[in-house]
Amino acid sequence: MSLYWFTNTAASAARFYYENHRAALTGEPAEPTTVPLGLAAFAFDFRAVRRFAERDHHNIVAWNTYDRGGHWATHDASDLLAEDIRQFFATMAR
Repeated sequence: MSLYWFTNTAASAARFYYENHRAALTGEPAEPTTVPLGLAAFAFDFRAVRRFAERDHHNIVAWNTYDRGGHWATHDASDLLAEDIRQFFATMAR
């Protein structure tokens, strides 16, 4: 939550849910995202299927899978999450 609060990004993060809900109601397909995206998959969380992720997001620049952590990686594996975020932004700075 702090990440959303400090960066003032709660609304943009919630937009994903709004657009999916709207698409389901209207039958209108959502456009794929094109902004750089990084995914960190932790051992005890939902396993993302890359084929579907690539269908919905056209600019996946990082995809990392970890052997520990879960949905609340900030608590379960904060070291892994912090390093993953650092690496993602380091690639964006190049």
